[in-house]
Order: sequence, then C-alpha cells, then structure tokens
Amino acid sequence: QVQLVESGGGLVQPGGSLRLSCAASGSIVSIGAMRWYRQAPGKQREFIAVITSGRNTNYADSVKGRFTISRDNDKNKNTVYLQMNSLKPEDTAVYYCNVELQSLATLGMRNYWGQGTQVTVSS
Repeated sequence: QVQLVESGGGLVQPGGSLRLSCAASGSIVSIGAMRWYRQAPGKQREFIAVITSGRNTNYADSVKGRFTISRDNDKNKNTVYLQMNSLKPEDTAVYYCNVELQSLATLGMRNYWGQGTQVTVSS
C-alpha cells in the first residue's frame, strides 16, 4: 500500500517562510515526476511546481522566484519538498503533493495524492 504523508504547513506572517514535505512510502519500485498543487477556498486546485526524475523543475508564474521544489530519493527517502519564501496572503490554501510512481502492486506509473496540509498567511 502506497502512502503519501505531508507535513510542514501552518500559520505564517506575510513575508515569512515555510517548508513543506511529502514522503512516499510502501512497496515503491520507481518514482517519476513529483508535483505540488494548492487549492484555496472556493477555487479550483492549481498547479504550483514540478520536479522530474532528472531534477528538471518548472513553476507556476504566481510562485516563480519565491518557491523552490526539490526531492530526495536517496536511501529510500522518496520525499519531495517545497520551500516557500516571501509568502503572501494569496498563498493561503491547502497544499497537496502528487507523485507518479510504480509500486510492486501496479503495472506502470500511477498518480498518488497526499492528504493535504493547510498553509495560512496572515498577520
């Protein structure tokens, strides 16, 4: 059974920083792209950032220059991070990780979602 567990959300003042983590566990054979999305109240879930297995990255324009995605797949850590700096009130949302991976129970890559972690930017 594959699980994605997120952590690191919370309340922060405008201009502050947070670091989100998403750890994948289970009978994982290989991991492809790892992504972060967010969903604000009353809005659709939106793409934030992606890091490929080759560590190429891409960001939504709204977070470019402020957020940094990274991954650690050493020693079966299988974790993706999102470093968020210069946070703004409009960054307030539930943040979700999304990971493409193949497990022993599946044929080929499948997408898995984390449970979400709340980020609130407010003074």
